[in-house]
Amino acid sequence: MSDTSDLKDALAAALPERPFRLELWDGTALDSTTNGGPPGPTFRLTSPTALGHVLRAPSQLGVGRAYVSGGIDVDDIDAALALLASWSPPPIDTRTKKDIALAAIKAGALRQVPKVPAMELRPKGKRHSLMRDKRAVTHHYDLSNEYFALFLDESMTYSCAIFSRGAETLEEAQFTKRDLVCTKLGLKAGDRVLDVGCGWGAFAIHAAKEYGAHVTGITLSEPQARLARERAATAGVADKVDIRVMDYREIKGETFDAIASIGMVEHVGSVNIDLYAANLASLLKPGGRLLNHGIARLRVGEAEAGPFSERYVFPDAAPLHLSRIQLALERAGFHTEHVEDFPQDYARTLLEWQKRFEANIERARQLGGDERTRVWRIYLRVSRQGFESGFISVYQVRATLPA
Repeated sequence: MSDTSDLKDALAAALPERPFRLELWDGTALDSTTNGGPPGPTFRLTSPTALGHVLRAPSQLGVGRAYVSGGIDVDDIDAALALLASWSPPPIDTRTKKDIALAAIKAGALRQVPKVPAMELRPKGKRHSLMRDKRAVTHHYDLSNEYFALFLDESMTYSCAIFSRGAETLEEAQFTKRDLVCTKLGLKAGDRVLDVGCGWGAFAIHAAKEYGAHVTGITLSEPQARLARERAATAGVADKVDIRVMDYREIKGETFDAIASIGMVEHVGSVNIDLYAANLASLLKPGGRLLNHGIARLRVGEAEAGPFSERYVFPDAAPLHLSRIQLALERAGFHTEHVEDFPQDYARTLLEWQKRFEANIERARQLGGDERTRVWRIYLRVSRQGFESGFISVYQVRATLPA
């Protein structure tokens, strides 16, 4: 009798109906039981260590660790994610869970303590403090500019593109988005504009080049800032674009005609959303304009983010409900003039990014390693599912500070 025979029997008993195939590291397999229908995806446990992760963290986190470390493989990621989103496994009683755990131990799951993937981050310190926010943000962004260039458009715009106004390509849709923000802000030559979370400078360069605005962009990522400055110089607007490495809480004593915050509010958190709005208000001239563009949760009562995203994608990121963001803006004295959402545009943006990433998958592994590449393949797909399923949306809110 092989080491995995008891495990195979225990899993088969617990899951008599399986819309998937499961292969173990020694070649033992549980076939799909779809009665002639599509067999579903094939999951493969490459070593007993995968079970060790799950036993030590019996939740999404343990499965995530097993996947990121390479202990779990799947032949079709899209089919696997669709299955996980739609399939409801039968309830498993305590005795069956015990049988599975004992069989997993017999198969070698606990022979060695599995290493937590190097890609995992659990930020320390007070949540959403200056130091912790910087660590969390740089975990995602301070990889390499070339890595992000593998899937972004030429402008390096890392936020929702807008296809619904006639754009056909990702480049056109990102231009449309940047121009829409400028239009909603009513930018004109000579305006002083603050770009909160400026990334690689795409919006700042656009506002300076197309509208003659003077833009101050702030980011927590030094690699982003360096490339943004280079790109502004190449575009001939270095005299109109000032890129700084700083937090939104650190800029003081300046006033602007307009503020664009694009894909930044998701990182603020409920504990700081009122401070965020108040800080932006303090930086605007009376009559100044704000365009707040960000992801918001739609469902009430669900967690801000799952443990996989918390540890591997965007640590501490917390999309809030639009109502909470709006309450903060109102408390800060803003008058909301227009609200618009673009969920299908973001879903298509993510699909475009996914296609480009997959086309450059080997280079992604060379630049970021296998763990990060595994994370990115899941992250781009699950994010798209969030917009398609109605779990999240993305909103542009235009507001003014009354004179």
